[in-house]
Amino acid sequence: MINFKGKQRVVISHVSPEIDNGQFPGKTAVNETIIISADIYSDGHDELSASVYIRKVSQKKWTEIPLKFISNDHWTINLIPDQVGIYEFRIEAWIDHYKTWKHGLVKKKGAGQDITVELQIGAQLIKDAEVNLKLPKLAQWHASLLDSTKQEQAYDLAISDEVAEIMYKYRISEQITVYPRTLKIEVERKRAAYSTWYELFPRSTALEGRDHGTFNDVIPILPRIAKLGFDVLYFPPIHPIGEKNRKGKNNSLTALETDPGSPWAIGNRLGGHKAIHPALGTLKDFKKLLQEANRHGIEIAMDIAYQCAPDHPYVKEHPQWFKWRPDGTVQYAENPPKRYEDILPFNFETDDWENLWKELKSVIDYWVDAGVTIFRIDNPHTKAFRFWEWMIAEVRKAHPEVLFLAEAFTRPRIMERLGKAGFNQSYTYFTWRNTKKELEEYMTQLTKTDQRYYFRPNFWPNTPDILPPELTLGGENAHIMRVILAATLSSNYGIYGPVYEFGINQPHGAKEEYVDNEKYEIKHWDWEATTRIGEIITRVNRIRKENAALQSTWNIELAESDNDQIICYAKKDQQTSNLLVIVVNLDVFNSQSGHVRIPLERLNLPSLTNFKVTDLLSGETYEWNSDWNYVQLDPHRMPAHIFKVEHL
Repeated sequence: MINFKGKQRVVISHVSPEIDNGQFPGKTAVNETIIISADIYSDGHDELSASVYIRKVSQKKWTEIPLKFISNDHWTINLIPDQVGIYEFRIEAWIDHYKTWKHGLVKKKGAGQDITVELQIGAQLIKDAEVNLKLPKLAQWHASLLDSTKQEQAYDLAISDEVAEIMYKYRISEQITVYPRTLKIEVERKRAAYSTWYELFPRSTALEGRDHGTFNDVIPILPRIAKLGFDVLYFPPIHPIGEKNRKGKNNSLTALETDPGSPWAIGNRLGGHKAIHPALGTLKDFKKLLQEANRHGIEIAMDIAYQCAPDHPYVKEHPQWFKWRPDGTVQYAENPPKRYEDILPFNFETDDWENLWKELKSVIDYWVDAGVTIFRIDNPHTKAFRFWEWMIAEVRKAHPEVLFLAEAFTRPRIMERLGKAGFNQSYTYFTWRNTKKELEEYMTQLTKTDQRYYFRPNFWPNTPDILPPELTLGGENAHIMRVILAATLSSNYGIYGPVYEFGINQPHGAKEEYVDNEKYEIKHWDWEATTRIGEIITRVNRIRKENAALQSTWNIELAESDNDQIICYAKKDQQTSNLLVIVVNLDVFNSQSGHVRIPLERLNLPSLTNFKVTDLLSGETYEWNSDWNYVQLDPHRMPAHIFKVEHL
């Protein structure tokens, strides 16, 4: 017995976004364009039609949107969702007999052939549709097509948009091919797609003369952070710090009594992940800081590190959540050759995993209730994937506004899986991508493959753990060049604060990390000081806010350059037609010049005639009359152009 429907002649394949056969949703954000596409084809030469049906999972009614044929059997539709939530969609396609007939009718009429019989065939198609759709006007159209005395009028009617619109709704159910999987899209709030992060240690905000900064000390700094142009202020963990095995300065195993310890060694006799370090202030102080930050357009991002100091209350209350060694001690964290004697990892293979999961989720719930809506998760790749899938989904089910950033400098497949598991943003390899080839290959991977639908990058030139050689060797010029790259390549980027602005770049020996690291000691920064790096950061962040083209990562179009030390790329916002061309000198020591070619065809521009080009960094204007143009960049003056291209 034949067990399939023989009238279904259409094939639907290569649907996108489809993440791991529909196991995970594709990601997009409010007012961000997402492309739904598929390869759709059939035997023969009949015309096809296809639709995507989409709805919020909480709704019953589907909205049908016709897919558009592009070329070579590829069909797409651009969607711009305006509400946060989980959506689901399915794709259907069919042989469109009316469209096929209409195509043949037009060809025969154009060739001067008799179309009497063709109009009769069309009349029958309309009659069949009348039975199915039950619309009175179809009977009128049927009669009109059979009226041989008014053939010209009948032809005009047959090819009209009004008839085409109605006949699109007519299809024979047993001939419709339905893609076998209903797929999902998660629409996140705008800040998931566009954010500008600044990291600082609250304990380093005290004025000179006082040792330990407080939440109240951070409040006077907020106007400065806002003026710099940052909208997310990220704190390392704010909890009590372990006293047992506490680390001293520069990660020393011997801590002095005055050493504050690493904030990532969480918990002591005063509490754990739901407690606040008493020297920082109270929960009331923290909530006040959240409110004050909000007044300046800033959200506070909180670090959640699912790990414990040896004296964290969990160790005594739930010893089954940790690994115990034969000598009776708890296994501390290791990443050879690095050792973290002050940190105990959770054992995600514990028989009590369900209670562990619930407790870890309750930590997020506690801080969400306090008003936190963004979490940076420390080392998520060392925790179970299934935990993240469950926890993030549960939190966002009740609070879809909550965002999670994965701090996961690990292998590519693991980083990708965390994105699929629900993380809204992720740290990346940008920190170590320096050459033109490396940057172009990485951006192509991030934005021109299906990875764009589940892995949203956040570019950081540095972190408290990472001082890359580029910044050590290149000094101020490198700091400026790298932050311009981060801010224009990715719509999400961040810096580890004062040290970046002040160009601090002395490494700890041969390691890629800062000497006298703020992780292990309290600093006293001059929060009134200004620097050239900070001034350019302010300028770049203002350009990002004023130009929608820089508020998406996915719209990048790489441009040709005849000098490997010069990288060029364009970004265009389709909704506003805002167009920027960015040119960066990757040589931080020497002037570089050459020609760059603007990819006009990929930007849907016929030419650059009647365009004005303004460098938003310098304010200078230029005249470009062709796609190839000359540039010269001195890194000691400014290592980049950010050109705004406008019609005259």
